[in-house]
Amino acid sequence: MQNKKYLSLLGMARRAGKLSMGHDMALKAVKEKKAKILILASDVSKRLAEEFERACSGADIPVLCIDETISDIHGALGYKAGVITVNDENFSHRIEELINIEKINQEVVAHGD
Repeated sequence: MQNKKYLSLLGMARRAGKLSMGHDMALKAVKEKKAKILILASDVSKRLAEEFERACSGADIPVLCIDETISDIHGALGYKAGVITVNDENFSHRIEELINIEKINQEVVAHGD
């Protein structure tokens, strides 16, 4: 796994206490309207993804799926979780931006443009 800027920023947000990691904590952040974005690991179950997509659509919270697995997240953040909420406006905007840039870069490489 290459070093991705959004993983570093997630680490900073975690140290600042601005993440809710794991099913129960993330769901609580969504229900309490603290979550600004929700991030899903690539290997979460379809059921879990659908549960959070429903919860977030009602709360108008963007859901982002990243390429990293639960194990990758564990390695990067020191906590094993497939679902993470970012509960800070500034961190969430920058992390969402970096994830979207990463996806665009992957599409360009995949298409050979």
